[in-house]
Amino acid sequence: MLLADAGVLPVLIANVVGAFLIGVLMARPFLRLSGAARVELRLLLGTGALGGFTTYSAFMTGTVGLWADAPLLAVAYAAGSLVLGLAAAASGLRLGRPRAERLRTGAAS
Repeated sequence: MLLADAGVLPVLIANVVGAFLIGVLMARPFLRLSGAARVELRLLLGTGALGGFTTYSAFMTGTVGLWADAPLLAVAYAAGSLVLGLAAAASGLRLGRPRAERLRTGAAS
């Protein structure tokens, strides 16, 4: 049984992409916004939009569904999702930081 056959691949992709985008969002300082507006924008985009884009409940439901037919695949899916999500978030943070540094120093357009 493959992840695509189990129907969990779209959830994995959405969660990894969402983790990457949340990483980029957290690295961006939004320097042109005041403190309260910056926090509200991060909440709106991170918790709201990207939180809705990623889905923990579908991830858990998919893992439980996999467990019934292929326990080893379920463990691999859960562990792989965690590792890929962490790597994607770290990559997003890394990608967002150079832009954030340029904004801080005034070198960005």
